Amino acid sequence: MRTSPSGGKDQAVARAPACGTNAAAGPHDKGPPPGTGPGAAGEGPPTARTSLPGDARAPSAARRFVRSVLAGWNAHDMVTDDATLLVSELVTNAVVHAGTSVDLECRLDPARGGNLVVEVTDHHPAREFRARPRRGRGEREGAAHGGRGLRLVAELAETWGTAYRRTDKTVWFHLPTCPGEDASGAPGVPGALGIPGALATPLRDPALPDVLGAAEVLAPGPSPAPPARRAAERGHHRALSFLAEASELLAGQFDEDMVASLAAQLAVPRLADWCAVWLDTDGSPGAVRPAPRLSCVWHAREHRVDPLRLALLRTPPALPAAGRAVPWPYGPDGGTALACRLVAGGRGVGTLLLGRAGPSAVAGDVSALAEDFARRVARALASARQYTRQATISRILQRGLLPRGVAVIPGVEAAVVYEPRGDASAGGDFYDVFAAGDGRWCFALGDVCGSGPEAAVTTGLVRPWLRLLAKEGYGVAGVLDRLNRMLGEEAAEAEAGTGPRFLSLLYGELVPHRGGVRCTLASAGHPLPLLLRPDGSVRPVAAPQMLLGVVEEVGYGSETFDLAAGETLLCVTDGVTERKSGGRLLDDGDGLAAVLADCAGLSAEQVAARVRHAVHGFAPGPPDDDMALLVLRAE
Repeated sequence: MRTSPSGGKDQAVARAPACGTNAAAGPHDKGPPPGTGPGAAGEGPPTARTSLPGDARAPSAARRFVRSVLAGWNAHDMVTDDATLLVSELVTNAVVHAGTSVDLECRLDPARGGNLVVEVTDHHPAREFRARPRRGRGEREGAAHGGRGLRLVAELAETWGTAYRRTDKTVWFHLPTCPGEDASGAPGVPGALGIPGALATPLRDPALPDVLGAAEVLAPGPSPAPPARRAAERGHHRALSFLAEASELLAGQFDEDMVASLAAQLAVPRLADWCAVWLDTDGSPGAVRPAPRLSCVWHAREHRVDPLRLALLRTPPALPAAGRAVPWPYGPDGGTALACRLVAGGRGVGTLLLGRAGPSAVAGDVSALAEDFARRVARALASARQYTRQATISRILQRGLLPRGVAVIPGVEAAVVYEPRGDASAGGDFYDVFAAGDGRWCFALGDVCGSGPEAAVTTGLVRPWLRLLAKEGYGVAGVLDRLNRMLGEEAAEAEAGTGPRFLSLLYGELVPHRGGVRCTLASAGHPLPLLLRPDGSVRPVAAPQMLLGVVEEVGYGSETFDLAAGETLLCVTDGVTERKSGGRLLDDGDGLAAVLADCAGLSAEQVAARVRHAVHGFAPGPPDDDMALLVLRAE
């Protein structure tokens, strides 16, 4: 039997199945093998193992296996729910990212007070857990959710980790349990999971379970006897733990559909047998508000998720303006449902519907707990919407800093690589290739000194100025002279504390003619461009000059040469030349020129791709600066 690995937490993130998916049951879904249950003679701690196929059947098979094993071990519903959720996440991740069969082991660790230990092992040790966008059933087209599997493990497990071996990889976790007293007040004899007998309830048919002890907490009446008081205190603690767990998992989620998915999985089966979440959609001012969008549906019995979703889409219920019980005609068992309006900051963001089987109404104490849960969900949804709104505005503004396309220059093949650092749409680097009239085409590659909004403001000023000056007929040197003065004037008029606006810029003009292309260019504090000839020789062109915006009264010069057929001009920002690997830079010892020399005879697109590959391959980590490069090749 394997022993539980130990070590630090893996910081990667695993992908969770989208809400509403339903994998088919696998062939191994038959409970623990004979002789592995608790009390098996000579077998040591109770242990159950199974192997799962490396396909879509595995998650469903894993969930059923865990529930069957823990039911046989008399586990409490909350332990079973947490273990089932975590195993589902980890098995799904293993199937998606490793693509191999999966081994699943559950056992009890007497050295840790009877804690539950679960190990999920795949057979691809070299592949790490990574987040990957996925669109689940019923989600909006294009909505991408990051993985949340290991985040859930970190939140719910007492300890966890990842072990890499030559032939496989294991993610393991311990779920905490604690011995106590039974409901009669007598010292409890811990069961297989060390849970007091009063709490170690067996699995039962889906119905609204009082797993949080809300009825004990909120029920009116005379002062309870000591055993009842202890039961009430346990119920109160469990209710608070549930709400704290919900707040922790929902906090920091930046996608409203992810919030809805997590809320539904938290609510079922702890508060209800099934759950549906509708999200209000914003309408234009004065227009009719669109109907709420069904974001997520979840059911304790997974095979009922899709029929329930279809029924809700086909015949949407009349959602009330305030929380109240509503008829629930969608299940074969009938039942009732509690509608909780999701309101944050006085504004409605959606509706949470919690349903239970059977004719009995939802108890008032459970209703109060559900309303408290709904308030937390509403706040998380409001935060996610605010983040999405701001992120959308930011992306739109950043995209406006870049040209819509690259102008087609007669006799010249052009290629651009632009990769801002991080998740930004645009960074401090910028580029442009445009027609200036009179048979002239201009190109620019710049790098604003600084970062953030100040750099974006400078970029937003410089690119239109360049186009305007070029189309007014100024030559290369004249454009730099005037742009330098304009930056100085803008800095003088800017608010106090913003500081000067410095800019490195490579700017050139191309005039096609019969023998090739005449190129005039100048570099202001920018890495010098490199010229590649067909024979593989490389030389820098242009001379280094002062950064723009540093000294107002400075004259800039330019260099003119012919770009013959087959010759290639490579222009880059310092994100390329200063790419670091330890104490070395990519351009140390003319490293960039050596990369370019191997590109003789290649097209502009091929040269750009090879230089980009050299930048990324120079160091193990991703680039830590914006990167832009422009390749111009005479045909």
